[in-house]
Amino acid sequence: MRNNIKKVAVDSLMCTGAALVLLTIFVRIVIPGGTLLLNTVFEILVANIVINLGLILTRRFENSYAILEFLLDVSYIVAVLVVSGVIFGWYSTVPVWYLVVMAVAIYAFAVLTSLVRTRKDVREINELLRKRKKEQSDTAS
Repeated sequence: MRNNIKKVAVDSLMCTGAALVLLTIFVRIVIPGGTLLLNTVFEILVANIVINLGLILTRRFENSYAILEFLLDVSYIVAVLVVSGVIFGWYSTVPVWYLVVMAVAIYAFAVLTSLVRTRKDVREINELLRKRKKEQSDTAS
């Protein structure tokens, strides 16, 4: 339970940071002199908390098809962003298509980061197992 809370907090803050960077770039390019309001920062944080809580729930349902899991996750994220856009009035400055592109980009980055981290963990575990096996064979001799 504690790990889930920590994971939601870390993931929500990471996604919020990424979303704010991408949104700032968009606003600067598309709206000359445009700025982000402080309430937008907190709105994005709330949306990311809802997204990350929902993703924890979707992880409870195992799926043998990675592409189906990806589509489910992205669909959920896009749905939360579209609803958040309506609730918080984001569409007066940011088009829906940009939210969708931003959601997919951030999700893809998170998946790639997770894969790299997992590969590193697997290598470390395999190395520890090799060392343990070698120590056991040296002790048995």
